[in-house]
Amino acid sequence: MTVIDGAMLATPEPALRLCLAPDGSRAGRLDGAWWPRSHDLSFELPALAAELDAQWGRVARITVNPAQWLTVPRRIPVAGHTVHTGWLTAVQGRHTISVRSHLPRRLTLLVVPPRTGAVAAARLMAEAADPANTRTASELLADEPSAKVPDRRGIVWPVRDPSVSAWSSARWGGPSSSPRRSDPGPRPTSGDADHR
Repeated sequence: MTVIDGAMLATPEPALRLCLAPDGSRAGRLDGAWWPRSHDLSFELPALAAELDAQWGRVARITVNPAQWLTVPRRIPVAGHTVHTGWLTAVQGRHTISVRSHLPRRLTLLVVPPRTGAVAAARLMAEAADPANTRTASELLADEPSAKVPDRRGIVWPVRDPSVSAWSSARWGGPSSSPRRSDPGPRPTSGDADHR
């Protein structure tokens, strides 16, 4: 809402920045691209899931790599149903988002970093949605200088350091649903080190 001279005016929601490969085409490595406006998945995912519900089929689950996000919610409400969300570090690309429908369908989308310039983002989105594309999300982003602008946490997309893990991202305010290490309790002293 915008307030002008005491009157509240409805502010239109900004258009979702999403580009999907054409229907019926043989997919390349990616099925399209999404350009969120922030690193806040709780805010960004509902609009993405609602749009994909309408264009592609009812969304059941979304997974991300937590290295790029402030938090990862467990579920999000979308048009009368709930979409489950989660994160993976071993199999989920750092710069992708995976979407599964109730049917056995899956989309893998390049996530264009929020602070990428408009011209570069348009080029990245078009290339990711091109069925002839053979490059990964990380390869596409590695060639784009404007995609390497640090975010407010000081992280530069794309993150290339393989030592960055879910535990590291949790220190950055990473996933809210990240597993917690259990407290092993007091350490044994030298006198009882072999007692189990």
